[in-house]
Parts: sequence; structure tokens; C-alpha cells
Amino acid sequence: MNNRRRNFVLVLLLVLLHVPVLVPGFLAPYDYAQQNRELPFAPPNRLHLVDEAGSFHLQPFVYSWQQRADGSGDGYAEDRTRAYPVQLLVTGAPYRFFGLWTTRLHLFGVEQPGRVFLLGTDDFGRDQLSRIVYGASISLFAGLLGTAIALVVGVLLGVISGYYGKWVDAAVMRVAELFLALPWLYLLLAVRAVLPLRIKTTEAFLLLVGVVGIVGWAKPARLVRGLVLSAKERTFALAAKAMGASDAYVLRRHILPQTYGIVLTTAALLVPQFILAEVTLSFLGLGVGEPMPSLGNLLGELQKYRVLTSCWWMFAPAVALIVLFLGYQWASSALQEKSAEVRM
Repeated sequence: MNNRRRNFVLVLLLVLLHVPVLVPGFLAPYDYAQQNRELPFAPPNRLHLVDEAGSFHLQPFVYSWQQRADGSGDGYAEDRTRAYPVQLLVTGAPYRFFGLWTTRLHLFGVEQPGRVFLLGTDDFGRDQLSRIVYGASISLFAGLLGTAIALVVGVLLGVISGYYGKWVDAAVMRVAELFLALPWLYLLLAVRAVLPLRIKTTEAFLLLVGVVGIVGWAKPARLVRGLVLSAKERTFALAAKAMGASDAYVLRRHILPQTYGIVLTTAALLVPQFILAEVTLSFLGLGVGEPMPSLGNLLGELQKYRVLTSCWWMFAPAVALIVLFLGYQWASSALQEKSAEVRM
């Protein structure tokens, strides 16, 4: 029962972590590129339940930020002349829901001319929460797409290598060793260096993710190969071949099902690695570029001394990355324990 409860919590956590990939526009109160130039580096709004008159409100509300009267731009004060209740399911900037149709429905927001910045703003006055939600969706998509490419190529070559053996196995494994020895970061930097400077951000992003996925096929291929070498010598596989079953039937019915556990575990380990690859490139200015956000270029703001020392809310993308990595680490550990129980 405890294992079932833990698995349920794990699945729920992973689903929640991937919600931004599906509906970033719904979760984000504003468009990621919407600027408020009069509010650069505004701190997060404080949620209030008690107003100036001392009255208690069940519905949380915020006050608008205004720069201090000295005009220095180094601080903000709340304008308490008007309160803006935080409302659920409000209309706002248009976005594509599931990429299928355009809608203006957002999870929460406040009435105009109020603004709610739960995680503050950046140097252009853009809502940091909205940019983190969109950025997390892009970084997660990069991790998932790269993992899918690596697993498809790795499982295919691993099965062929392990099942047919001989010179096929030797050739595939030598190529796998070559890819394992490649420094992927330098390879990605080299690929980005040869691309035209005016290439579209989307095209550069997809190309780099494709390279990451292709480079990452070697490790799952070696793991799958080992399982196939063991599975093809077991009694059920030998009996099926003795009764005239084709190679395709033996692979589909008896060998591939043995690889599902290791494939899922490898996926849980590869996704955060590929997310980190995208974050690294974007942090260095070689991945996703402005105004499109990713967790990498959001962290790039921390290269500015003022942001690093004064704007603590700009560390929020790092917290989002830590949560993602911990979630996948938990998932991989649970899958490894489950695979060990099945083998026993």
C-alpha cells in the first residue's frame, strides 16, 4: 500500500511538472514579451488580506507598485489608494491553447490598470512568473524531445546489435564508444558556431536539440544491448525460435518487453541531462534567444552584478530547475527499485 501511495504521488508530481509544456499560456498571467517599462526590476507583489482600514478580506488582493518619489529607480512603494483583488479564470493576453485554438482565459489575474507580479519583473518590466512558465515549457520540451530521439535511436541500434551480434554488434558498439567519448558541450558549441547568425531561433533550437538527442543515443544503446544479449538466450526465446517464429515476432513478443523498465529508467535520467544542455547553451547566449524565454536565458540575467546582488526574485528560475531535477531523480530511483523487485 505504501508503494502504491508513493507511486501515485510520483506520477502526480511528474504530471504537475509537465503541465507548463501543455498549457503555459493558461498558467501565465501575462504574455512573456509584454513590457512595463515604468516597472523595471519591480519586486514581487505582496498578497494582502487586511486593507488600510483594518478590514479583513477573504479574497487576497494586491496594491500597484510605484517608484519612490525621489525618482532614483532604486526602490518601489505600494500605492495603497486602490486595491486589486486577485481573481481566478480571468481574460487577458491571447494565446494558443494546446496549440489548437486561440483563447484569452488565464488561471488568475487582476483588473486593469492593476498588475500582479508574484515573482517580480525583469529589466524590461516583464512578468517574471509568466516568463518562467513559458521558459520551463521550452526547456522541458527540449529535454523530452532530445530524450525521445536518443531513446528511439539507442533502442533500435541496441536491439539490432544485441540480437544479431557478430560484426553488427562490433560495429555498433565501436560507434557507440566514439559517441560516448565526444564532449557534447564542445560539439554543440561547434554546431552553433557554423550556423548563420540570422537563423531563426526556432530552427536553431530544434537543430541543437536534435544534435543533443543524436549524441545521447550511445548510453541507452549499450544498456539495451546487454538486456537483449541475455534475453535472447532464455528458454522462452529459444523455444519460440525452435518452433519457427520469425525474428520480428521474437523481438516483439519476448525481447522488447524485457527492455521497458531500463528504457523508462534511462528516460528519467536523460531528460534532466538534456534540459541542462539546453539551459547551458541558452545561458551562454547560443540557444533560445530573446524575447523568447527559457530557463537558461532567464538565468543569464544573473550575470549582471546589480541583479545578482539586489534582485533576489531573479533566482526563481534556478529554483524551478532544482524542483525539476529532484522530481526526475525521485522518478529514476523509484523505477530502479521497481526493476530490482521485478528481477527478484
